[in-house]
This record gives sequence, C-alpha cells and structure tokens, in this order.
Amino acid sequence: CKGFLLHSRATVPPFPAVQIDAGQGNVVMTDSNNYAYFLIGSQWYKMGSLTLKHVSVGPAGIWGVALKDNDVYKYVAGSFVYAGDLQQVDAGGDGQVVGVTYPSTIHCLKSTIASAYRERSTLNWTTLPGLLMYFSCSTKYGCWGVNSGQNIYFTRVTPSTCGISGWIQVDGLAVMVEIGTDGSVFVVNRGGEVFQRQGIDSSTPQGTSWTKIPMPSRINHVSYDRGNLWVVTDYGTILKCFC
Repeated sequence: CKGFLLHSRATVPPFPAVQIDAGQGNVVMTDSNNYAYFLIGSQWYKMGSLTLKHVSVGPAGIWGVALKDNDVYKYVAGSFVYAGDLQQVDAGGDGQVVGVTYPSTIHCLKSTIASAYRERSTLNWTTLPGLLMYFSCSTKYGCWGVNSGQNIYFTRVTPSTCGISGWIQVDGLAVMVEIGTDGSVFVVNRGGEVFQRQGIDSSTPQGTSWTKIPMPSRINHVSYDRGNLWVVTDYGTILKCFC
C-alpha cells in the first residue's frame, strides 16, 4: 500500500467506527452506537434505526447482523428484512452469502436464494463442515476463515450449491480475514497488525506467504475493494490506503 488518506471532516461519521466493509465500489460501516452507514461520495448516510454490530456489502447486496439476538438481515428498498441468525455475515462472494453463528458453526445461503430474497420468509441456509469465528468470500479464487484458535483456513464455495472443496490450513494467525473481489486477502492479528497474502493465483489460490503492511496505529478491522484498503483503527478512525 502506497499511502493513507484520513477522511475529511465531511466524511467522518458522527461516532467512532467499529467495523467496515467494501465491495463493488460501495462502502458500509457500523459505529460505536451500532448504527449502519453507507458512503455516498464524501458523506456517510445512516441506514435506518436498526442497531447492527456487523454489516457487509457485495454482489448479494447489503446484509447485516443485529446487535440483539444475532439476527441477520438483508437491506431491501430502504429497510432491513429478517433472514436468519448469525453473528457475522459476508456478502462478498459470487452471489452467495456466508456467515458464522455464536457457537462458530458455518452457514451459506445459495446465490439464487440470496439475490432473490425480498420479503421475510423461511430461508434454507446450508450448514458447512467445520467451526469458524470469521468467514469471508470473494467472486474470485475462494473463501477464507479464521477459527477461535486464530488458525487461518482456505476453501472454495460453489455459489449455486454452497458445496465446498475442503479446508486447507494456511500458515499464520489472525482474528479476522477479508478478501476483496479481485482475490486479494488481508488479515488482522491479535496485536492489531495487518498482513496481505502474496502469491495468490488460479493455480495457488491459497497463496504462498504473508507481507506485513505498516500501519500508523493498531487496526481493528479491514476491508479491500478496487485497489483501496479501508481500515478502522483502535480509536475508531477510518483510513483509506491506496494499494
């Protein structure tokens, strides 16, 4: 990454940021009061009054996890529609939506179901093998996750069926992992350090090594899209790094 941009005063949300996600040119975030915001131009716009602890944007739309009861919602026509129960959700895959529950079980919503979902109904989430505390997918190369032991794993998920190729453990330790739509992978470790995975291609989708990215302070959350690495510092400041 080549440099940081601290947002101008107009783009600073009213309260410190907690979590951020970017995909397909869109950026969303949650603040310390657990409200979700959408970035339009240089201004953050509040997305309703539902309190959320996690929000994600991607090909499947905008999805979020409520602060209360770990309910998951899809943002449809200006309001959030209930879609299940998760503690973390990711909409960055090729139409499918994935996430994990509080007991760390892993779940996937098929691309055809996720894209068509508009009003509250019973959804058939597919349970995947394994246990993770964070899971992130991309339209390219595959999906990455971390478990409660901070171990890092890679797999491929078929969007239309939610079938997986099997888990490959990757070297290193992390508390969260995010993968951009172009397949770029970034992790944050317990110390708030950020690393990027190198050597990722179609023949080696799990990559070959990690490169540390210098940061001005401890980082709590990252997301990558279209050459920009968005980070949330431990002070709740949002920075944009040009990669």
